[in-house]
Amino acid sequence: MTHHNRGLLFQRSLAGIVLATLTFGGGLVAADQYISSGRQAALLPAPERDVLAGSALQTAVFAGGCFWGTQGVFEHVVGVKSVVAGYAGGSAETASYEQTESGRTDHAEAVRVVFNAQEISYGELLRIFFSAAHDPTQLDRQGPDVGRQYRSAIFPQTNEQATVALKYIEQLRAAKAFQALITTSVEAGKTFYPAEPYHQDYLNNHLDQPYIVIYELPRIETLKRLFPQHYREDPVLVSSKG
Repeated sequence: MTHHNRGLLFQRSLAGIVLATLTFGGGLVAADQYISSGRQAALLPAPERDVLAGSALQTAVFAGGCFWGTQGVFEHVVGVKSVVAGYAGGSAETASYEQTESGRTDHAEAVRVVFNAQEISYGELLRIFFSAAHDPTQLDRQGPDVGRQYRSAIFPQTNEQATVALKYIEQLRAAKAFQALITTSVEAGKTFYPAEPYHQDYLNNHLDQPYIVIYELPRIETLKRLFPQHYREDPVLVSSKG
């Protein structure tokens, strides 16, 4: 890890501590409130349209703020076989943490989720993404993390995924599922690039880091509360794949 990257990680942790102190008087609040900076996370309706199961193993790519927490959420989902943190939306030349965090690339911090479609569908992963993994109404940010690299985005891997994602956003908007506008973009035809090794399983490897405790672990608690049928206690880790 370079000196620059160590500084970025420290700033991210410090930002979480400062914001929590300013906003909540230094005390911890209900976990769900951190998911969306004040909005109580709630179980959203299932998509009216879904991707057919087809072949068992399928791939989805989501971006919902810091990839440490997004990876952590999906690692606890039954039917998910692997989750890799990385970058999506930009070019191969700028697919690095240092360049992405500059905010001057088209990349978003993202995760690539490989799942068994016969155990959990793409539509249900979308439901988890919108309900528990992040706040889709925050434009180019999540909590204390500000910049286009933290945008809410879906990177469909097939035309069918793109259609289902767009239809689900329309469905949620029509149902007024959120008080604010959903800002999630659907960006097709973008390549996913794995992040540096030290970012993989970062949440699981730093469970006592203040930023993780304040902003990332609550996402997993929300998953457990809203989707007990999909929650697995033991995460599927990149490190376990060798």
